[in-house]
Amino acid sequence: MEKIAPNTTLIDVEYLGNPRIIAACLLEGQGNVALIDPGPSSSLAKLRSKLDLLGLGVKGLDTILLTHIHLDHAGATGTLVRENPRLRVYVHERGAAHMIDPAKLLASAQRLYGDAMERLWGEFLPVPAENVSALAGGETLNIGGRQLEVVYTPGHASHHVSYFDAAEGLAFVGDTAGIRIANALTILPITPPPDIDPEALAKSWELIQKWRPERLFLTHFGAADHIGEHIEELRERMEEWSLAVRDSLKDGQEDAQRAAQFAQQVTAKLKRHIPEQEANRYARGAALDLCWYGLARYWRKRSEN
Repeated sequence: MEKIAPNTTLIDVEYLGNPRIIAACLLEGQGNVALIDPGPSSSLAKLRSKLDLLGLGVKGLDTILLTHIHLDHAGATGTLVRENPRLRVYVHERGAAHMIDPAKLLASAQRLYGDAMERLWGEFLPVPAENVSALAGGETLNIGGRQLEVVYTPGHASHHVSYFDAAEGLAFVGDTAGIRIANALTILPITPPPDIDPEALAKSWELIQKWRPERLFLTHFGAADHIGEHIEELRERMEEWSLAVRDSLKDGQEDAQRAAQFAQQVTAKLKRHIPEQEANRYARGAALDLCWYGLARYWRKRSEN
């Protein structure tokens, strides 16, 4: 666990035993304790143990703030609410119905992950409707005296929001600003299906920059600074990946081959610049084969219009 600002703690949920893959963030204020993106149920035992070490436990939480409803961010939410029924869950209005009834979300994920679904993510329990507060963007939440501005930031997911603590200069941006492990110089986009939209992402980056944050908090992984350079690197990588995927659709291979080749090429390029272990960590964190599928879906939809 790491203090990244006063009363703000990074909790590494050690996804499947791996450090620096998924980070939750604990916000403490006067009379309220909030958790941003608790992670999947497959990491819940580690999250529980760390909350216990902080003297809080699950019962000490008051609020869950979701950037979006993907399983690696929101999967443990329903289980946490079952254990602590007074939890208030904030989520974008496009994702709220899926937190209340996750059947469609889980069916979509099952198509992606198949037999690995349970091992990777664990259970995804529904959240009672009375515990859910839907966000549109534009709100300001008072979390124990901490004012968090909310903005709608689609592009990675149609149900993605980001939160900004202006007093700390800290923006909690989920997956909108990609993957950057422990403030390293390597920065990659995260582009899984089904909602990837590079144009929407570019607009969301502009909205985040308008906040003029001093740091970003990335679920994958941790606090990051030098925001202008960070966003510029994302733009370059997104353009590179997008064009590579578009061109790969012309090569006559099966999608599984294309996705695997894309993942191999990106990983090989990473290994030329950073140690192999770290390159593999980025590859796992970004799920590079799924990144190909997300961009391929985007281009195929474009060709249909």
